[in-house]
Order: sequence, then structure tokens, then C-alpha cells
Amino acid sequence: MTATIQRLLGFDFGTKRIGVASAQAITGTASPLAPVPARDGIPDWARLDALLAEWKPEALVVGLPLNMDDTESELSHLARKFARRMFARYQLPVFMCDERLSSHSARGLLMDLKGQRRGKLPSLDSTAAVFIAEAWLADPRPVKP
Repeated sequence: MTATIQRLLGFDFGTKRIGVASAQAITGTASPLAPVPARDGIPDWARLDALLAEWKPEALVVGLPLNMDDTESELSHLARKFARRMFARYQLPVFMCDERLSSHSARGLLMDLKGQRRGKLPSLDSTAAVFIAEAWLADPRPVKP
């Protein structure tokens, strides 16, 4: 199933903001999109509806925030719940991807970019979603929520 997926959206779940990235299998790369606001972990569903209508992904990948010892946290459970709700709402394959260190990597990349260019940088959350989507494209495991 994962071999036929060409377009996907990656998500970095958060209780206040959800980072989003669009990704293509042909290039193995992703690009940050505007983050989706959330209130207590509940996303702005109208914004998500619009994103999915615009980008027409074939699958969704949600980052799974595991602890460094592979255990799950409260945020892990909320991310899984978000992924299950995405599946129920959009009827698309939804996969989870270990997102350990994605925010750390995103922060480092943005610091590098800040020194190299002027103008507005992508959000930390959506940059983390880029790392999540690209990691899944590099190793597309069918881990379900």
C-alpha cells in the first residue's frame, strides 16, 4: 500500500498548533505549510478540511512524540487520538512516524536559515512536520495509530 503513495501531508501535533508539510514521494522532499491552530489539542477542522481539499494527499503522516526510552507520553496518546480522528474524518491512510528530535532538528535548521537570509521563516511546527514527512518517505512503515 505504501509503495503507491505519491503525495502526503505530514503533521507535527501540538495542543496549540499543528505543524503541516506537503510531501512528494518522487523527490522524497517536503515543504512547510502554515500551521493549523488548535485549542487544547482540538484542531481547526475547517482549516484542515481546506488543506486536504487543496493538496489532495493520498495519505497522512502524524508524528509520534516518543520519549527517548521508547515509552509513550500523554502527548503521544493525544497525537494517536488526532491521527484516528483524521482517519475517521478523511478516510485516507494515516500513519505514525517516530518524531523524536524533529523539533530539535527543525530549530537548528531555522537558526541556520535565520543567519543566511532575511524575511519570514517557516514556523518551527511546520518545519518539524517537514522532518516527519521526509523521515516517513525515507522509511515508509505502515504504523497505524
